[in-house]
Amino acid sequence: MTALESPRRRRFLVRAIQFMGACLTAGLALPALAYLFAPGRRPSTGAWVEAGTLTQLRLRVPEEVMFRRTRVDGWKIVNEKAAAWLVRLDQNEVAAFSPQCTHLGCAYHYNSGIGEFVCPCHSSNFSLDGQVLTGPAPRPLDRYPVRLEGDRILIGELPPPPGSAI
Repeated sequence: MTALESPRRRRFLVRAIQFMGACLTAGLALPALAYLFAPGRRPSTGAWVEAGTLTQLRLRVPEEVMFRRTRVDGWKIVNEKAAAWLVRLDQNEVAAFSPQCTHLGCAYHYNSGIGEFVCPCHSSNFSLDGQVLTGPAPRPLDRYPVRLEGDRILIGELPPPPGSAI
């Protein structure tokens, strides 16, 4: 009997191969299990971002503003650019509207000649406080929550539309 044929050596080699296989399996399985069972980051809620100042807004004249928002969703952190229409309704009240029409999501604009927001896709018209005046839009403009801190205008996250299944 040669050294390679000895039962003791064969048992050692089988155990060594099994051990290496177990290490390889654990090396692949542990990260997969950690990904599946570790709690991910929850979607961020209530994050307030600065969208402008009161001094930049004239009374009842809408201003489209751009801002950056960092959003956390699961394992992803997204830094996105967003827009809103700001309207100073009186000295201490500001409304912020999403820039998409509530009918089919087209971008609307402000028509200063008639003093209304107008959607060019299907002719929906909205008042300065976001209410539907004419057109097929089913509901008022989506409105961001607004908070004033001194002269700064802070807007929160857009709440889900009424009747959505979120």
